[in-house]
Amino acid sequence: MTAKYAFIESEEGNYPIARMCQWAKVSRSGYYNWRDRPQSATAARREILVAQVKFAFEHSDGTYGYRRIHAQLARWDTCVDPGTVRSIMRELGLVACQPRPFRPVTTIAGDADALPDLVAGDFGADRPGVKLVGDITYIRTAEGWLYLATVLDCFSKKVAGYAMADHLRTELVADAPTHGGRKR
Repeated sequence: MTAKYAFIESEEGNYPIARMCQWAKVSRSGYYNWRDRPQSATAARREILVAQVKFAFEHSDGTYGYRRIHAQLARWDTCVDPGTVRSIMRELGLVACQPRPFRPVTTIAGDADALPDLVAGDFGADRPGVKLVGDITYIRTAEGWLYLATVLDCFSKKVAGYAMADHLRTELVADAPTHGGRKR
């Protein structure tokens, strides 16, 4: 019924109300009763909750989901069920955007196909020290990021050298084969 009454109200200036009520098969008195009825306490509370949820979402720069918004409303002394917060967010089309955590970049931007493949997928060697391969990785520590450059011997598959530093400059890679284990 409410949908029919809402439609009649939206078209009120375009068509006579009596005719629209007749088309919708509702009574005129029922329509006028619906239109003039004061807002219910539940609807008024929901309207306030909608405003609070919208404010909390915008205040978080769009990163809070329904659980965090529920917690924020609790801090503001608003007692509401998490499911209600979720349904309000769904009605408003609010979807949390979780920022990705920072991860340092250790790859070359652009086209990697332009770089030559010097080992051509062959990681075997006839004798030690002939073919060496390396890699760089990063480790999160309490003091920040630590970069680890390693060099492996393709013959023995053992670490031939490594170096650690808090930067990704050329010295890190240059120190790995010669100064294994020395921290800069």
